[in-house]
Amino acid sequence: MLEPPNISDDSVIACLRDEYGLGILEFVFLPIGADRSTAVYRAGASDSTPYFVKLRLNRFNATSVELPKFLGDCGIRQVIAPLATESGRPWAEFDDAKLMLYPFVEGRNGYEVTLSDRHWREFGAALNQIYEASIPEPLVGRIRREDYSPRWREDVKRLLGETEATGSDDAIAVELKAFLASKRDEILDLVHRAEQLADSLQSRDMEFVLCHFDLHVGNVLIDSGEALYIVDWDEAIIAPKERDLMFVGRGLMNSGRAPAQEESIFYEGYGEAQIDQVALAYYRFERIVEDISEDCVQIFPTSEGVLDRERSFQFFQPGGVLDVARKTDHAS
Repeated sequence: MLEPPNISDDSVIACLRDEYGLGILEFVFLPIGADRSTAVYRAGASDSTPYFVKLRLNRFNATSVELPKFLGDCGIRQVIAPLATESGRPWAEFDDAKLMLYPFVEGRNGYEVTLSDRHWREFGAALNQIYEASIPEPLVGRIRREDYSPRWREDVKRLLGETEATGSDDAIAVELKAFLASKRDEILDLVHRAEQLADSLQSRDMEFVLCHFDLHVGNVLIDSGEALYIVDWDEAIIAPKERDLMFVGRGLMNSGRAPAQEESIFYEGYGEAQIDQVALAYYRFERIVEDISEDCVQIFPTSEGVLDRERSFQFFQPGGVLDVARKTDHAS
């Protein structure tokens, strides 16, 4: 949310006092995030401790709060767990909203700072801990399960047709339409291969674990003391571990290293791993299909997201993520 909600600061401060026993001396709205249903604040308490306050105004996913709390309780330091209210709950009821309180972590994500070798090893070790965590059945039952949905593949096939039939005077849209036309057969082959791999995985006995789902380095945070955190658990999924591991060595992690070197350092921390190359190839192809779908949507007449649109389809460049996905596929 980029603008403060129609909720008085005093009422939020009162909730923090009543539910968490905090005396708030400083309370500042933070204009970050595109979610119009979520407002966030930095709160300074009388004990000189800074806090991160998250106010969810509409649809609330309790699992997105309960899961980080469980992982934090397991001793996984790299997950920022919500702080409990004085009654022991992981969030507070606030009018028609929910209020969550976290330690305030001043840091930069992996797109803003290059992860060191130590960070990559710690990243790997943390993921191994998460995959080995025994999630309670009631919590597991509330987390979606991988079903290899054809959603993005169907979207791309539909959007390719709609894009061809849609006119636009927008220069970037015209350029991207031409690019789509030149890559149409290649994109459809990519979609078809993702479908084949999905069908293959449907019939295989795969081990499913808790996965983050969107583990790009934008969701890896490094604080001022060089501590590493994995943030944004809103889309967690029970899936093969390759759902997450496909990001490592994909060439988009801003590591300043060759993909093979990135993988090597990561697995020094992760430990010995049996990687299913078919699953890894599927997730790498499927991610590209999803990106194409989202970029196709941006082609339709709109002035929004120009900078993102100018970067569209970089994965088709030589040595890019499509080449990495194909190499993975050939190894499967």
